[in-house]
Amino acid sequence: MNPIFDFDTEIDRRRVPGEKWGRYEGRDILPLWVADMDFAAPPPVVEALRRRLDHRVFGYTDAWPGLAEAVIEGIARDHAWRIEPDWLVWLPGVVTGFNLACRITGEAGDEVLTATPVYPPFLAAPGNSDRRLVTRPLAFADGRWNWDRDAFEAALTPRSRLLMLCNPHNPVGRVFDRDELRWLADLAERHDLTICSDEIHCGLVLDDDAPHLPIAALDASVAQRTITLMAPSKTWNIPALYCAFAVISDSSLRRRFCHAMRGIVPHPNVLGMVAAEAAYRDGDPWRTALLDYLRGNRDLVMAAIDTMPGLTAARPQATYLAWIDCRGAGLEEPAKFFEAAGVGLSDGAPFGMPGFVRLNFGCTRALLGKALARMRQALGG
Repeated sequence: MNPIFDFDTEIDRRRVPGEKWGRYEGRDILPLWVADMDFAAPPPVVEALRRRLDHRVFGYTDAWPGLAEAVIEGIARDHAWRIEPDWLVWLPGVVTGFNLACRITGEAGDEVLTATPVYPPFLAAPGNSDRRLVTRPLAFADGRWNWDRDAFEAALTPRSRLLMLCNPHNPVGRVFDRDELRWLADLAERHDLTICSDEIHCGLVLDDDAPHLPIAALDASVAQRTITLMAPSKTWNIPALYCAFAVISDSSLRRRFCHAMRGIVPHPNVLGMVAAEAAYRDGDPWRTALLDYLRGNRDLVMAAIDTMPGLTAARPQATYLAWIDCRGAGLEEPAKFFEAAGVGLSDGAPFGMPGFVRLNFGCTRALLGKALARMRQALGG
């Protein structure tokens, strides 16, 4: 039987310096923007960190076998994907990983393809390595976001080198199914594309009928061209401990990736690695309880949006993020509009889709209800 975890007690984040709550310091604005949750980290993670702190020596440390074993077993348990220890490349974060993917794929002027809306660092990464960003929008139909397959394939050119995938998708909350992933994999094979798949939200699937499938788990051929990026940071709410990893089965691709890291990419934080091992090994009861709580928050968000004039949103299958279409409300700058009403949301424009906002419902239900009431009142609902 799972222990009872408390997601309803609000922890005062104003007392410590921090990006999420610090942005609106001294102002009555509820922060539902950046993608971290307001919940305490899982007790096994906190206890593992406490034990490591008690040691009192923090020397240089590489990843140890127990850490790799916990990650490998966790991925096998949660996603039915069996990886090997030497496929793991440790990183301080997944953003580092997809910037490295751009750097090692093709040459200056070659193209990187991704779908919008998408996590903003996706859109900046190609330019950081003198690559050219090519985007095509996801299509909204029948209540969910889908690939516009014809438009996406038509965007490919002889200079296309890298496909950047976000699955589960931030911000629309889709868990792409086997058919969609197979289509993307076949597309990559036909055009000889490397795939970089950001799967950082893979532990936050809310719908039991939409399990996360890593694209590299489709078959060995797909895996050979894929860089899969994962981390415990979103699922177990430890983002600032800075520990992530790439899974790269192809030795040549992995060698190029590691070579590009040399002298530039720092090692993960030792406390982040301690937390990662505890999360993957002992954090599943907490994660199960978290998902139940997030489902309730999702229901609250969707019901509230239905009462807000001019707003619509697809029900997210994963993440703690709601992608809200505000165009029907006639709001020129919806993020600023809601900020003036006392709710801080992420503006859709940096995701490549103006007229939308992203709402983070990884917070206490009481705070979420208060924020939604402010939004409804601002719209006259």
